[in-house]
Amino acid sequence: MEKTLGQEYAGENRVQFLKDNCEKIEQKGYMKRFTQEEIEAMKTELSEVSIEINDIEEEKKAANKGFKDLLDPLQEQKVEILQNLKKKAVYKEEGCFKFSDFTTREIGFYNTEGLLVDSIPMRPDEYQMTIKMDMGMTGTHN
Repeated sequence: MEKTLGQEYAGENRVQFLKDNCEKIEQKGYMKRFTQEEIEAMKTELSEVSIEINDIEEEKKAANKGFKDLLDPLQEQKVEILQNLKKKAVYKEEGCFKFSDFTTREIGFYNTEGLLVDSIPMRPDEYQMTIKMDMGMTGTHN
C-alpha cells in the first residue's frame, strides 16, 4: 500500500477525492503525528507552563513557611499543655521553706502557699534540734 493518497489535491478537494474512491467510511481511532511547527509550539507552551508552575510553587513554599512559623509556637504550647494535663501538674522551681519534724524524722518543704511539695527522711546529722532565740531576750530578764 502507498503511504499517501491524494496529495496532489488540497484541503476539501482531497477529502472529496478520498470519499469518491473509498469503499466505505468507518470510525477508527489512531495516533496522528504532529508537524514540526506543532511540536515547536507545544515546546514553547511547555516552557511557559513550567515557568508558571515554578512561580506558583515558590509562592506556595513561602506561604507554607509563613504558616509553619505561625504553627510552631502553637504546637510547642500544645505539647506542653498536653504533658501538664497528662501529669495533672506543672513543674515549678521556686524558693521553698524547709521544716524539720523530729517526731517523724522527716524534712518537709513547703511552697509560698503553705503546701507540702516534698518530704525526705532526715539524715543522722540532722537529728539534733536547733533552738531559736529572740535576740532581745537573754533569759536573765524573765
